[in-house]
Amino acid sequence: MRSNRIRTTALAATALLAALSLTACNGEDSAAGATGSTPPAASTGAQADQKPSAKDDAKDSSGDTETIDGTSSTNAPDAKGPDIKTPDTKTPAKSSSSGRTTCNASNTKLTLTPVSRPVNHMLLTVTNTGSKNCDAHYYPALRFGEAQSVPPVYEDSQPQAVVTLAPGESGYAGVTTSSADGSGTGGYSTKDLSVGFAGRGGVSDSTGPAAVVPLSKSVYVDSTLKVTYWQREMSDALSW
Repeated sequence: MRSNRIRTTALAATALLAALSLTACNGEDSAAGATGSTPPAASTGAQADQKPSAKDDAKDSSGDTETIDGTSSTNAPDAKGPDIKTPDTKTPAKSSSSGRTTCNASNTKLTLTPVSRPVNHMLLTVTNTGSKNCDAHYYPALRFGEAQSVPPVYEDSQPQAVVTLAPGESGYAGVTTSSADGSGTGGYSTKDLSVGFAGRGGVSDSTGPAAVVPLSKSVYVDSTLKVTYWQREMSDALSW
């Protein structure tokens, strides 16, 4: 009887210990569940130290952008730039006076002189006596005595440019008066010579009355009479 009581007491004690252990475990689990369900609040300092995301960086690096009527425009400097005035490229008006004219009987002096070489040649010299540059166009239109026409010209003697004479300057023309071998025909002697000046249009484009050239002695001319274009150099005039 006594042993049964002892066994009953032992079983009761064991059951009590098991109940206490179960209660303790349930209490720990409840505490753990309560702790895990409530996350700790982030501190203010942690929020301040938080780095910006990559998305925010991309937005900041793109610059301030505003969209107007669906078009994106960046607040960049005006690409048009400042207004720059271009210089006036208009051609200046020409002066009413060109400062040059055509050589003629009124603004020149003419002389005809014999030369030793070539044979049967003479040198016609024109000097600008005016106050402006004058152009000696083409060749002189010579008329010896009662000649009805002017002699032909050495075509190959034409210079590359018109001879322009400044005031006081001279130009030259060579004159072949007759053939050296006597092959010319219709020869005659005369002390009368007139010289016409050509205009821009040619010898037929006369610039006015012919100039009368005084001759110190008679000059013999025949059918081989010929003249050169006006030249700037005396040597060029006498090379034909």
